Amino acid sequence: MREKAMSVLKKYNKSDALVKHALAVEGVMRHFAEEAGEDVEYWGAVGLLHDLDYEMYPEEHCTKSAELLREEGYDDEFIYSVISHGHEICVEAEPKKYMEKVLYAIDELTGLIAAAALMRPSKSVTDMKVKSVKKKFKDKNFAAGVDREIIRRGCERLDMELDEVIAKCIEGMREVHESIGL
Repeated sequence: MREKAMSVLKKYNKSDALVKHALAVEGVMRHFAEEAGEDVEYWGAVGLLHDLDYEMYPEEHCTKSAELLREEGYDDEFIYSVISHGHEICVEAEPKKYMEKVLYAIDELTGLIAAAALMRPSKSVTDMKVKSVKKKFKDKNFAAGVDREIIRRGCERLDMELDEVIAKCIEGMREVHESIGL
């Protein structure tokens, strides 16, 4: 499943930054899946392909993904899980399953954590602390493109505190730190 997802990802994404973001999201999704006793490969593939259309079709984000994933042979359930992270931003598909709620909550958060890691002397998530990310989260000028409100709503959907979601996100990113360059 991962081999196919990686092939599809690279077919539509040439940007190193977008591929690394996809790998970070995949790592976090796999981490959450493992903790929940869910299908790690499936969750990972959803994470890997969540921004499939973003590089080539940014104005059609999530909408175009549905079309591309269908052409690649993915079923409607998988497609819904992928596009639901764009709820209230670019699609109406609401995150309903736990996996979808996780993706919604952690997509923006992985970007914030990656940016915070690059500010550290180590330039890594391996020594990242929750309090460091929280401090950057509160600074609206830091990684200003990261939508903190989506992260907050995501935590609410998961019925989890922000600190807990940050901690799990850091752990998931640590597991793939070499492939994401952090």
